[in-house]
Amino acid sequence: MWGRGLVLAAACAFLAACAAQPKKPAPSYTGPVAAPSKPRDTVTTTPPWGEAPQPSGKGGIYKVGNPYVINGVTYVPREDPNYSETGIASWYGPQFHGERTANGEIFDMELVSAAHRTLPMPSLVRVTNLENGRSMVVRLNDRGPYARGRIIDMSKRASELLGFHGAGTAMVRVEYVGRAPLEEGAPVAVAVRQQAPKALAAEPRGIYVQAGAFGNPANANRLKDRLRAIAPTEVRSATVNGATFYRVRLGPFAGVEDADLAMAQVVGLGEVNALIVVEK
Repeated sequence: MWGRGLVLAAACAFLAACAAQPKKPAPSYTGPVAAPSKPRDTVTTTPPWGEAPQPSGKGGIYKVGNPYVINGVTYVPREDPNYSETGIASWYGPQFHGERTANGEIFDMELVSAAHRTLPMPSLVRVTNLENGRSMVVRLNDRGPYARGRIIDMSKRASELLGFHGAGTAMVRVEYVGRAPLEEGAPVAVAVRQQAPKALAAEPRGIYVQAGAFGNPANANRLKDRLRAIAPTEVRSATVNGATFYRVRLGPFAGVEDADLAMAQVVGLGEVNALIVVEK
């Protein structure tokens, strides 16, 4: 997907919303190149659901990248050592098998890797399927997904090991672990672990569409009034770095499909920065 033009990027992003394997565009990126640091959490045991080899990093460089725009949405790649987000994961495979990733590596759908819109590449992230408890460390070496409402795109093999290949999507938590090594060599295996069902049952979650976040509650309430015909809508306050924000959220929805439909309506009303979130 690396090296495609932005016209193809927009077309691919549109088709991704209708398929289990989102087609991800790849704008041109430039950014700092630096030696990788030692990751904080790497595991080399064989996972109970089969082999999970990661790409070796051959041909890749360390890259952050410049801000870019896809379908009217601005993405700002950056280092974020405290990154942790819950949302919807999708997967991709045959259309890009054997092509260059955004940092120059070769995409192999049978290896464990992932694409993210803003985190540096290559990085290690822990992805936990909140629906079945499976969790694994994945090499992030590509950009995407650009289907609205998705936070990470997994390789085919990664989606199989996390247990959502057939469904196409899953509610997940993504946590930054550290930089991935660049040196060439044999791919390493990563462990897949599973939380106890009791632990998952103790954490009920809902799927919401977040239409916007404002510092002024009056603006949030105005947007709430515009959107409440779509689905139940509320304003929630949250404090981030000492500042209070007012988030406009629709839902909760019974599943990803319902959230996708509501998201499309919200975007159709001009709220292009809307996103799908998973929350307790």
